Amino acid sequence: MSKVKITVISSKCRGGYCKAGDEFIVDDLCPPMCHEMWNEIYPMVYALKNGAMLDYGTGRAKCFDAKCPDGGRVIVHGEAIDETDGK
Repeated sequence: MSKVKITVISSKCRGGYCKAGDEFIVDDLCPPMCHEMWNEIYPMVYALKNGAMLDYGTGRAKCFDAKCPDGGRVIVHGEAIDETDGK
């Protein structure tokens, strides 16, 4: 099973959970972020962890971009990383 790297691209997080530049590696536990954001991205994280390719722009890729459901206050980029080389 792959791991997923989540990078916070920008943040105006009211709860102070996410700051721009934060990176989280998701293995088997959710990262330290609010449950609203986690609920937003969990289906895509789960799919990537299980080898899926997601719609991304005009093609398909092993990554996603998502916005916080609280008016897009936090923007994250998620990508599957290979366990053997960290990419």
